[in-house]
Order: sequence, then structure tokens, then C-alpha cells
Amino acid sequence: MKHLFFAAMALIMTAVPAQAQELNRAEVEAIVRDYLLTNPEIMLEVQQALDVKQREQAQARARDAIAGNADLVFNSPNQGIIGNPNGDVTIVEFFDYNCGFCQRAMADMNALLESDDNVRFVMKELPILGPGSVEASQVSTAVYRLYPNRYGEFHNALLSENGAKDRATALGVAGLMGLDLDRIEEEAAKEDVIDAFREANALATELGVTGTPSYVVGNEVVYGARGVEVLRDHVANIRECGEASCS
Repeated sequence: MKHLFFAAMALIMTAVPAQAQELNRAEVEAIVRDYLLTNPEIMLEVQQALDVKQREQAQARARDAIAGNADLVFNSPNQGIIGNPNGDVTIVEFFDYNCGFCQRAMADMNALLESDDNVRFVMKELPILGPGSVEASQVSTAVYRLYPNRYGEFHNALLSENGAKDRATALGVAGLMGLDLDRIEEEAAKEDVIDAFREANALATELGVTGTPSYVVGNEVVYGARGVEVLRDHVANIRECGEASCS
């Protein structure tokens, strides 16, 4: 709250007559305190203005990070592809198989792909919810390396599973799909699989992504599961303007 008080004080002082320059700090703070007690709604206005400013600053940092890491964000070999691999719009999703919001957001991805066959989803494995998530993502990474054409099917099946996901759950899904479990386990055990997770984590840090799901669409980061219509709007804006937000 203290930072809001001083932000409000700065805002109010812009409207205080020049004579206020002759007041000492205690007198100014007393004036501001009285004003805020009389007009408490201004604190909400200050908080809203601060939130907007922080979001704008976060997006500016994210745009710089996207520009500086564009190849890794959109074209890293350490990512699975769902949808049209040659689509004219790419949506990058950071996800965790044990993330409940990711499970619900899967419906948004599928609804968009069903209505638009020219969208490419890039899936960034960000297993941040414990050892089980790491194990599930190791198997998932092996699947998209060995069976890229079956990856979308595997991803949807595993994310649709109820309860915690881990190595056993992921291998169970792969087995039901008729995939070679020996090959998958061998691939999943490779050290460069963990390197892929480190790459995704480093990108997430630069982009300000602290939770899943989060998306990169054009030059903008969309934090959280915002719904299919938000994703559609971003896709439409990219096609119209060549970037995430039309000016």
C-alpha cells in the first residue's frame, strides 16, 4: 500500500498550487492523507493505472525478448508441432502436463484448429509442477522426436488423462497408441531432452512467463488461459497487421 500512497501523492501534487512548494514534507503528507481519506476511490484509480503501466512494461520487455530469440521461440528443434506445420500464423504455447488450466486450454487449441486449418501451434514443454511433470515431458519429447505425425494425438490423449501425469501415465498413453515403448524410453533418457527443458525455461524467464499456459502470438505474450476468442483475435490481427496488435 505504501507505494500506492506515494504514487497518489505524486498524482495529487500535480494539481496542487505552486504555493505547495513552500510546504514541508509532513505538511504535504498530511494534505495528501486527508485528501485520500475524503476521496478513497483515487487509490483504486492509482492501482489501475499502476497495473496498466506494469503490463505495458512487461509486454515491452517481452517484445524485446521475442525479437532477440525469434528463432528459438518459433523454430527450435526442441518443440512439438500441432496443426498445420506450414501455417501462416504460429501460436507458441508453454505448458505442463499436470497443469489443470492447460488441460482446459487444450479445448481452445482444438477449437481454433478445427475452425482454422492454417494455424501452427508450437508446444513448449515447461515441466514446472514437479518430478512427474518432468517424466511426462521426457516421454512426450521422445514421442514428437520419433513420431512427429502422432504427436498431436499423443499430446491430447495425455493431457486429457485425469489425475497426476508421470512417466507411467505417458508410457501408458503411448502404448495404447501402439508406439514402440522401448524406442521411446531410450529417447526419453537422453541428456539433450533435459537440455530442451532448460531452453524452454530460459525463454520463459526472458519472456516473463511464470505460469502455464502462456502463449506467444506474433510479438506479444498472452499470459494465462484466456479462451479461444482471444486467440482468434490475435490470429486475425496478425493476418491483418503482421503483428499481434494493430495500431
